[in-house]
Amino acid sequence: MRLLLSLSLALLTTPGLCQTKKSAPNLFPLTRFDTSEGRETPSYAEAIDFWKRLDAASPMVKMLEMGPSDAGYPLHLVLVSADGDFDIASLKRKKKSIILVNNGIHPGEPDGIDASMQLVRDRVPPHNLVPLPNVNGARWMRQDLPKNVVLAIIPVYNIGGTLNRSPYYRVDQAGPLEKGSRGSAQNLDLNRDFIKADSKEALSFARIFRMLDPDVFIDNHVTNGADFQHVMTLLSTQHNKLGGAMGEYLNTKFEPALFAAMKAKGFDMVPYVNHWSDDPPEKGWPQFIDGPRYSSGYSTLWHSFGFVPETHMLKPYPDRVAATKALMECFIDYVAKNGPELQALRAAARKPKESYPLAWKWDRSKSTGIPFKGYTTGEKPSAISGQPRRFYDRSKPYEQTIPFYNTYVDTLLVTRPKAYIIPQGWWKVIERLQANGIRMERLTRDTQLTVEAYRIESYVSAPRPYEGHHPNSKVQVSKRTARQPFRKGDWIISTDQPGARFLAEVLEPQAEDSYFAWNFFDPILGQKEGFSDYVFEETALAWLESHPELRKELEAKKAADAAFAKNGAAQLEFIYKRTPYYEPGHLQYPVYRLLR
Repeated sequence: MRLLLSLSLALLTTPGLCQTKKSAPNLFPLTRFDTSEGRETPSYAEAIDFWKRLDAASPMVKMLEMGPSDAGYPLHLVLVSADGDFDIASLKRKKKSIILVNNGIHPGEPDGIDASMQLVRDRVPPHNLVPLPNVNGARWMRQDLPKNVVLAIIPVYNIGGTLNRSPYYRVDQAGPLEKGSRGSAQNLDLNRDFIKADSKEALSFARIFRMLDPDVFIDNHVTNGADFQHVMTLLSTQHNKLGGAMGEYLNTKFEPALFAAMKAKGFDMVPYVNHWSDDPPEKGWPQFIDGPRYSSGYSTLWHSFGFVPETHMLKPYPDRVAATKALMECFIDYVAKNGPELQALRAAARKPKESYPLAWKWDRSKSTGIPFKGYTTGEKPSAISGQPRRFYDRSKPYEQTIPFYNTYVDTLLVTRPKAYIIPQGWWKVIERLQANGIRMERLTRDTQLTVEAYRIESYVSAPRPYEGHHPNSKVQVSKRTARQPFRKGDWIISTDQPGARFLAEVLEPQAEDSYFAWNFFDPILGQKEGFSDYVFEETALAWLESHPELRKELEAKKAADAAFAKNGAAQLEFIYKRTPYYEPGHLQYPVYRLLR
């Protein structure tokens, strides 16, 4: 410590190094990770205080408050810019590449929180001139931030979970000593909330993401599951789902370069080990398919290259932090060299397509061989139950090439309409579209338009709650062209905008993470109007007498279905739903497609 203080004081007296915002105490902010030799991670207050001090000390760092969270604290955003320019419009004009890093979405996985502190402190003067403490044999080296790259960092995303600290969370994980809870202030898993946006965090994040429009998005995590030798695994946006030239580039250039760069830094990284079956890992696994409820799936909708680094929970915490920092350095180096190409690919991808895929399936016929370092698996009797239990024998490591199934094919395409129209009563949906920067206009008068209308024919609602919802799946629709009345104030949303893919995936009811899937339109599933049997009996009879074709349809149904023939109430319901008395809004999906 005396050496560090001496070095810091020496820097203060060195010509050209005194142009900082504050004096000596702020020039070299140590973290709890430093002072505990890698055994501990900071509390929320300590983390924010670190960034405030770094902001005060360096003209390259600026911390902003960017919106509310459910925990009552603001969501912060740290910008790191070599020339001290923090104006996003100016940075875009300068063609600078933006990397957005999200930390602590699962606070029990704080590797990114500490790694980001170390990363930025090492790259801003005067800290990049000071040798930092030796933590577990790793001494951070001086590195400057490239002038064409801007770092944007959310220091702590799940603030509520971070405030809820305990040494008992993440029971299987090797450190740090005390960590936060996975659940947010609403007990939500925020990495399932990016589309449904039940949290204030998700709404604030959407505004941050759209403001920055990052070229690369990184969401730091820790994985559990199978045991293996690798410290770092990487979950990338699924390249077929990203699609087009961007997907091809990700698969053939970007990812291979990251794996090679990490190997050069001493970390043999593998794709995220998406292995949860009873088969041993060496049989391979499919690439994780990231729907837009997840962070990397959300970034796909906005044509950003999305990544989820996942260190392995059983590795020592200092090693995991070092690997996370090393990978972020690899991202910075790659983006610095290839920024213009990444931006050109994104610009081309933003142009609206004629159709968009909504569903995917794993192609089991195609795989890629990857080098994998595992441990031999076996079974032995459980000391608790006496039943066979799986174990990984660390005395028998192995290295072999295994199959990685990273090809998916789309199974449902939807054509892009000229516009979507949403009646103004569905304000919860409108709010989410607005938070995501979707451009929309209101009708200035009552009118009728020719539209394509969906009717929900069938769906399956989850019997148990999932993240505060009972999601709808296996959705089947019918569609018809109709002349539909709309009122002044209803919303018309052109698809001729960069958010066209986002609109398709949230407004087409068959999409896995659509707003219909997340229950925002469930009120249409319940019938509001009905009839009293003893009164409607006479009305139904009169209707049958004046509509012989319906009488014929009823008799055919009775002849084909014996149970129906004996059920008077069912027969009245059958007639009712074929008359104008049946409410048109029941099962009528209230998002309309304006035809071209």
